[in-house]
Amino acid sequence: MVRFPVVRGASTGTHVVVTGAAGFVGARTVQALGERGQAVVSVDRIDRFGTRPEHASIDFGTRVDMDAIDAWLAKHGSEVRAIVHMGACTDTRETDRAYLDTVNVSSSRQLWNRAAQLAVPFIYASSAATYGAGAAGYDDDEALIPTLEPLNPYGDSKQQFDLWALAEERAGRRPPNWTGLKFFNVYGFGERHKGPMSSVVIQAFDQIRDRGRVRLFRSHREGVADGHQARDFVFIDDVVSVLLALVDRPLARGIFNLGSGRARTFLDLAHAVFSAMGRPPAIEFIDTPADLQKTYQYFTEAPMARLRAAGYAKTPTSLEDGVASYVKDLTAAATV
Repeated sequence: MVRFPVVRGASTGTHVVVTGAAGFVGARTVQALGERGQAVVSVDRIDRFGTRPEHASIDFGTRVDMDAIDAWLAKHGSEVRAIVHMGACTDTRETDRAYLDTVNVSSSRQLWNRAAQLAVPFIYASSAATYGAGAAGYDDDEALIPTLEPLNPYGDSKQQFDLWALAEERAGRRPPNWTGLKFFNVYGFGERHKGPMSSVVIQAFDQIRDRGRVRLFRSHREGVADGHQARDFVFIDDVVSVLLALVDRPLARGIFNLGSGRARTFLDLAHAVFSAMGRPPAIEFIDTPADLQKTYQYFTEAPMARLRAAGYAKTPTSLEDGVASYVKDLTAAATV
């Protein structure tokens, strides 16, 4: 089995910097780090902290506005143990390429360069959106990255940074340890603020609670039945577990898939939500919006062999168990 080098002791700092800390994955990462006593520097728009009920139990530690983080790092770099860069525009419908270049590409380059200067590990969020329609498959072999064709500007912005990072490494301009993670469809408690970009799990929960029924997109592709569009749904606890493991044992380098490793259909997901809520299934199909039909992914699945070979081999949470846990949290939150 191939083993990827792990470098320990690359930094003597005490604080983990987490960008996008007021968002979904970022906030849950900050929460998990804090629960184990890790000092955290939380980076986001200052006015976003504490804006949601899910923030109530989270200690965000030192808070830094995203526009001020580079200056903060220049002054306090010796305090930093690692940078976990989760901050980004994740709206797959965003069409303003200049905005995406600023938020998803330029800001990531700035943090990469600062991590290289400070000689601290850099962990960042890429995306399964880089795979586009999946014509080239979902293999995370880095040699294939230049051949990928994202379906939307968001996926393209993530692709641009992946390619830039690989080019910088070849030029010898890199942090001592760096890891990009191609997140597949992450779901779990703490994503309600994402609205239409939140997972189908929470959307199904709300629909069942309010109307007793779930709406799913009808298939517009021959050979794919309604509801049989499939995604690799990965539970937030599994994602956070990998991020914390990478902080503890930074890999030397690389871009890896991060999913469950198994595609499941939207019908599977809907039935899991009904079951967790103790309700009988009631599903109706609606047309996929016309503006999404050309960029809709009908199947995604994350080959996980490379990340597992690198030593991150925790058994993924099943869709049914993850949905049950999530529905329990949503139900509790709704009664507060």
